[in-house]
Amino acid sequence: MRAKIVAGNWKMNKNSEETEDLINELIDKLPTDLEAEVIIAPTFVNLASAVDHTEFTNIRVAAQNMHQAENGAYTGEISADMLKSIGVNTVILGHSERRAIFHETDAIISFKVDTALKHDMTVIFCFGEELKDRQDKQHFNVVENQLRDGLFHIDKSSWANIILAYEPVWAIGTGETASPEQAQEMHEFIRETVRKVFGSDIAEDVSILYGGSVKPDNAAAIFSKPDIDGGLIGGAALKADDFVAIVNGI
Repeated sequence: MRAKIVAGNWKMNKNSEETEDLINELIDKLPTDLEAEVIIAPTFVNLASAVDHTEFTNIRVAAQNMHQAENGAYTGEISADMLKSIGVNTVILGHSERRAIFHETDAIISFKVDTALKHDMTVIFCFGEELKDRQDKQHFNVVENQLRDGLFHIDKSSWANIILAYEPVWAIGTGETASPEQAQEMHEFIRETVRKVFGSDIAEDVSILYGGSVKPDNAAAIFSKPDIDGGLIGGAALKADDFVAIVNGI
């Protein structure tokens, strides 16, 4: 049975003190008998502290990104080995903001996936179409291409370390709204696409998260869909009560 997962991407928010405060709130408020996995992704400078503070909890810490090279003259970048050395074994790759703002291509993201898997890290692989893609009815093609070019080169055994995260970029901060039915339609397509290439066992085992503005008031409706296994949460993950409410919606 595939894992239910709620991951909070904190982006470039929360200083050291604020990070500790939010983690402590989550520890106090999250159910102790929760069946879903909870992942938080603070900024790089707070990862080590977050690992320490969550050591004896059911909260896993992830990095928001990493460089594809093992080491070298890449000023300001962070390697897989650096993350592993502080106890971070999970990384978000291919986030829509990395693609759009920092111009990361499918080829770069594919290289990062390879590096992460080489270091036995779990990858939260992000992908999704923009508004124009949806308007032009190219959304299925865009998603299939991103999966193929960024991820479908890996071998079957590596899928144990993959979590998929579908981001409908057109429904994030645009005023447009994706319904639970639209989300399910795409998640079903994603699972079928994986099935065609890697078989039913992998397609049924891989967790597919929804990253399209999940809130406390829509989480349960979204998470109830058969092919949606949780969420990758942005802004709502920065408030403990909102994030806990979303987690409870699983």
